[in-house]
Amino acid sequence: MLSLHTNAAALSTTAAVGSNQKALSTSMTRLGTGYRINSAMDDAAGLQIATRLEAQTRGMSVAMRNTQNGISMMQVAEGAFEEVTNILMRMKDLATESATASATDDDRTAMQSEFDALGSELANIIGNTSFGGEKLFGAVGGPDGKLSAALTFQIGATSDETMEVDTSTALTGLDTALGGISAYYNATAPTAIGTEIDDATAANGMIDTIADALDDVGELRSQLGAASNRLDHVYNNLSNMSTNTTEARSRIMDVDYASETANMTSKQLLMQASTSMLKQSSSMSQLVLSLMQ
Repeated sequence: MLSLHTNAAALSTTAAVGSNQKALSTSMTRLGTGYRINSAMDDAAGLQIATRLEAQTRGMSVAMRNTQNGISMMQVAEGAFEEVTNILMRMKDLATESATASATDDDRTAMQSEFDALGSELANIIGNTSFGGEKLFGAVGGPDGKLSAALTFQIGATSDETMEVDTSTALTGLDTALGGISAYYNATAPTAIGTEIDDATAANGMIDTIADALDDVGELRSQLGAASNRLDHVYNNLSNMSTNTTEARSRIMDVDYASETANMTSKQLLMQASTSMLKQSSSMSQLVLSLMQ
């Protein structure tokens, strides 16, 4: 029907222009931002899922740093105990040497002097080894550092994902053992030369005492090593979960440039065609005038 008041072709073409313009704007926004979803209007359900996946991924990323920091702290402690082991072995050597009949009193005095110095260094290592500015083992004679109580590591993105490491019992036992080896280990160490290996009988008894202390150190190092190994496996598992979760979120949020570029090209052509047709539709009114001539 020809009408001056209503141009059906123009109305339909105008609607098509608006629809194509909106689609073209959406494609350009996606290509400009790199995201398929730029607002909840684009995909409400997808945005909700992607947000949950991102929260999980970010939590796992922080947990991965936690595991690495935990391993570093364990390695600091384990390194300290490695040096404690070396010192105890040297002290055992001195005790063994002093216990033999061929050693003279002057020899034993020199050995005792070195033994005392090593006892002081044990106190220094146990009392001052720290990580991040906080002591790990605490004060000599009464450990109250980080490892003197159970430690809880956050190893995942949820509250349930924790790991507890408790070396307090082994550390207390080692502290007691070291105190029984050298008077110079105690916080109020004497200034006079010690008596632990100043005669053959005392030196002979000290051999087994130091051997027991070495066992205590070995137990602690074993616990720290086991905890570090577990944290390393936690890190590897988190890395795998984080990688795959990130890929899942990417499939929801990220734009497919090949597909969206083709879509934008299609909408540009439709915009050109519909704009051209909108111009042509205005000629429909001229047909009414031609009837009136």
